[in-house]
Amino acid sequence: MSRSLILDQAPESSAGAGQRRGLLLRMLPANIYAGRSRVLMERSVLVYRRSWLILVSGFFEPLFYLLSFGTGLGALVGGVTGPNGEALTYAQYIAPALLASSAMNGAIFDSTMNVFFKLKYGKLYEGMLATSLGVLDVALGEIAWALTRGGLYAIGFVAVMLAMGLILSPWGLLLIPAALLIAFGFAAVGMAATTFLRSWQDLEIVTLFTLPMFLFSGTFYGLNAYPLWLRIVVECLPLHHGVALMRGLSVGDLDASMAGHVLYFAVMAGIGLWIASRRLGKLLMS
Repeated sequence: MSRSLILDQAPESSAGAGQRRGLLLRMLPANIYAGRSRVLMERSVLVYRRSWLILVSGFFEPLFYLLSFGTGLGALVGGVTGPNGEALTYAQYIAPALLASSAMNGAIFDSTMNVFFKLKYGKLYEGMLATSLGVLDVALGEIAWALTRGGLYAIGFVAVMLAMGLILSPWGLLLIPAALLIAFGFAAVGMAATTFLRSWQDLEIVTLFTLPMFLFSGTFYGLNAYPLWLRIVVECLPLHHGVALMRGLSVGDLDASMAGHVLYFAVMAGIGLWIASRRLGKLLMS
């Protein structure tokens, strides 16, 4: 058998599959995707290199919640029951949930307020689309920057959790990629929602959704405190899936539901990215 025939019959390598996916993306029209989303990342790095305090400030909010609730309120609450039935301290219980909330808040802030200013007032994206960039490049670049910030916050907070003995399983190493997945989902949906906002006052609608999720998605107590109908509603919210995913990884309680949480955010990110790119195209290219 000839060498060329053997190669033709060999299974496709992962590198080859990645090249094919890249080729499929490059087959999109140039005004949609030019493969240059990294340019937006480079711009964001240049903009924030002298504003490093803004970058690190997002790390302190969940840390303050952890110290105040975990230490102060935790002394009153005492021990709580974890997802696997194991007795946990209150700090061990809320720490992974605060990490999920931090991923949500950081991604939403970047993909709403920052994007809204660039879109409505700075007219930044109109200038970008006058170059070789496409609308999908813009969406991917902004979401990638939100993930970069979210990743920095997650690494710092996980380091604090390790130092305080709040991670009880080796599966806790997956908390950082899980935080990035949560941030990806919220950043994509946040950017899609931003394209529908008309004024700064509309940003209050974003807070109207995120604040109740932070308070009622099982961050500080279990869902068994709710009546059945409210528990069902909360279980449909994205942050609940993030909290359950983080808490399960932190204590090593892995089951089939974990795959469901991951799939939830993967679908959420895909839908958000699709809507964001279409809406940006409609707003900026019409």
